[in-house]
Amino acid sequence: QVQLVESGGGLVQPGGSLRLSCAASGITFDIKYMGWYRQALGKQRELVALITSGGSPNYADSVKGRFTISRDNAKNMVYLQMNSLKPEDTAVYYCTCVGWRPPDYWGQGIQVTVSS
Repeated sequence: QVQLVESGGGLVQPGGSLRLSCAASGITFDIKYMGWYRQALGKQRELVALITSGGSPNYADSVKGRFTISRDNAKNMVYLQMNSLKPEDTAVYYCTCVGWRPPDYWGQGIQVTVSS
């Protein structure tokens, strides 16, 4: 029913930029927030950024000043502009959509690799 599809990942050099997009469909409930998590190999999944339907963002300390989350509520789209990328940003990035009750929904994930 609910489907989240990420796009825009890939390989980039340190200092480069990528823009991730997440398209949500099948949403029949009020959204509390949408956001991005990431999981590096062998590590726990961590919150990168979130944005409420009202437009209020929140960021992990590790990405503040480098990443920007934005959304288009009418299109059920959320974006993550990633600038000044570092090797430690390498991870699988997951889009999530959270309502006011379970379950939460997740995309399949998209690889971001920052390497020279």
